[in-house]
Amino acid sequence: MITTAARLRPGDVAALASIGLRTRKLRAGLSALGIAIGVAAIVAVLGLAASSQAALLNEISQLGTNLLTVTNGQTPAGAAAELPAAAPGMIARLPGVTAVQDTGTVGNVYAYKSPLVPSIETSALSVEAATLSLPAAAGTSLAQGRFLNAATAREPVAVLGALTAQLLGLDRIRPGMRIWVGGQWFYVTGILNRDTYAPEIDSAVLVGFPAAEKYLHFDGHPSEIYVRTTENNQVVTAVDGLLSAQANPERPGQVDVSQPSDALTARADAEGALDTLFLGLGAVALLVGAIGVANIMVISVLERRSEIGLRRALGATRGQIRTQFLAEAILLSLAGGAAGVIAGAAATTAYARGRGETVVIPPEAWAGGLAAAVIIGALAGLLPAIRAARLSPTQALLTV
Repeated sequence: MITTAARLRPGDVAALASIGLRTRKLRAGLSALGIAIGVAAIVAVLGLAASSQAALLNEISQLGTNLLTVTNGQTPAGAAAELPAAAPGMIARLPGVTAVQDTGTVGNVYAYKSPLVPSIETSALSVEAATLSLPAAAGTSLAQGRFLNAATAREPVAVLGALTAQLLGLDRIRPGMRIWVGGQWFYVTGILNRDTYAPEIDSAVLVGFPAAEKYLHFDGHPSEIYVRTTENNQVVTAVDGLLSAQANPERPGQVDVSQPSDALTARADAEGALDTLFLGLGAVALLVGAIGVANIMVISVLERRSEIGLRRALGATRGQIRTQFLAEAILLSLAGGAAGVIAGAAATTAYARGRGETVVIPPEAWAGGLAAAVIIGALAGLLPAIRAARLSPTQALLTV
């Protein structure tokens, strides 16, 4: 009478595969660790990149993509060009322009916390004359105090950028607070939030145009003009093409025009390019984990020759033995992959929440990590599984 081996159901295969792992917990855990580290690196890199990019794009959408900046370029001789004093008013006449504000750099004037600070310690702070509605146009707002108005713009009064306040050691506005600017005291009335679109404002001391001319001998020429247009890409493009000639009709080539939102989008793309490096490191960790899984499976086959021989003698087929050890390798890698996904997601969540960003973990990150773990387990366990299936019952039982 010819008997046929019973077919193994998926549940039976999983139970058999788990036996070897449960009886060698420490070895299995160390082998799965390499897989876990690789998958965690992949999930964390993709999650952190997606979270940062989502936060940046959300910030761009909130601030708008309709800001254009006009700055003084260079003369043919390489010297800094000069924007006409009438440039802001001329730009405001363009169709589609909704707001124009400007700043002017006050040359050879520096700001200090007190006159006792050595003049060489400028902290790279600039002194800028500013128009009265600059924060709204440049995409920032007041963190504390008040901005310049028609009255304070004529007096020795200053508003500090976010970085300026930090470098000067000022964290809040107090009555009578003063800083030393250009050899005299200026009262501080406000501190700005950080400006994503115009980071040059962060390191500036802002004073009114009339005060700059009266107290700091400013010549009145703007150095940077912030232009807001209607929220329409065609209008932004049209105004962009006209700004150089409108700002300086005589020398349009000496005017630089840029769109800050484009620079931020490019920065997001550049940060994404760096992710490739970290993904490569994650792939190396997965390779090391695969070698570990293959190693433990080879050792397992050698140690369990008697078990293999007994199962073969009781009627197990070569295919069933092969399936058992292959499933064991896949289960080991899958356990490491699951642990890696959890660790990577936890790292992404902690980092993103620490920076106040929305947590974004792309489906391809965790799904790809688990898929990679399964494929690696299958490849790493294939050779040991074939080797185990080729053992004859008599050869295997001789080792008992």
